[in-house]
Amino acid sequence: MDAAVIDDVFSPQEEIELDLLLEAIWRHYQYDFRGYARGSLHRRMERACQRFGCESLSQLQHRLLRDPAMFAELMGFLTIQVSEMFRDPAYFRALREKVVPHLRTWPSLKVWIAGCANGEEFYSLAILFREEGLEDRTIFYCTDISPAALAKAEAGIFDLERIAQFTDNHRQSGGRSSLSDYYTAAYGGAVFDKSLRARAVFAEHSLATDQVFAEAQLVSSRNVLIYFDRTLQDRALGLFGESLVRGGFLGLGARETLRFSRYSEAFSDFEAGERIYRRNTAELQATADA
Repeated sequence: MDAAVIDDVFSPQEEIELDLLLEAIWRHYQYDFRGYARGSLHRRMERACQRFGCESLSQLQHRLLRDPAMFAELMGFLTIQVSEMFRDPAYFRALREKVVPHLRTWPSLKVWIAGCANGEEFYSLAILFREEGLEDRTIFYCTDISPAALAKAEAGIFDLERIAQFTDNHRQSGGRSSLSDYYTAAYGGAVFDKSLRARAVFAEHSLATDQVFAEAQLVSSRNVLIYFDRTLQDRALGLFGESLVRGGFLGLGARETLRFSRYSEAFSDFEAGERIYRRNTAELQATADA
């Protein structure tokens, strides 16, 4: 998984400054980004320095410790909130055609969307579950480290210019209706039906520091692990494994894999081409300690 994000080479001074900045954020604001991929963080913090008029990461750190409002804006640089509805339609088609028949066998369902960003992944799954007749028996747990992203996800409003791509993705994913059935155009945006959120819980959760909070039949966490280093990737995968019931499903992003994880033996390939795995009967702790 590390190969998904290739770190650039930075000077020892730049590395020290980044270490100190991340440590300061953790100790002062209790957000832990110390296990995020370094190259990506360096590039985002360089953009943050330009935004805030700071000549160095040390100056950025100095200002952050004295200005909580500035940190709230910095979260937009520290976290990546880029997604689209039904992104990688083949993944959602595989869920619809291959995973849903298994999900039907459970009388009630819990779905954990870890790193839900602005809500695109959640609304995609909520629509898919409604179309497949599973919505009424499902609770969706939508988590992210960013309070601002969660607020956008709960509002369910997206720019109208994005809807054409969302619509095409939905069609390619095997959608059984028109995407327009689920939103109303208003105020320059597409407002998704609030009934889609009736069975959703939105909550802050950090894969770096928090623990499992629910047992789930499906965990969908796509294009999140690519921003973590190997240690944090393993921690996140351990949480997913602990959350999943035996026989539950894990969906990852197109550039993510379980192959190099210490928890790989706890999962079996289900639709490997679409990065969908199934929790098997291996003991997770035994696998972790191997």
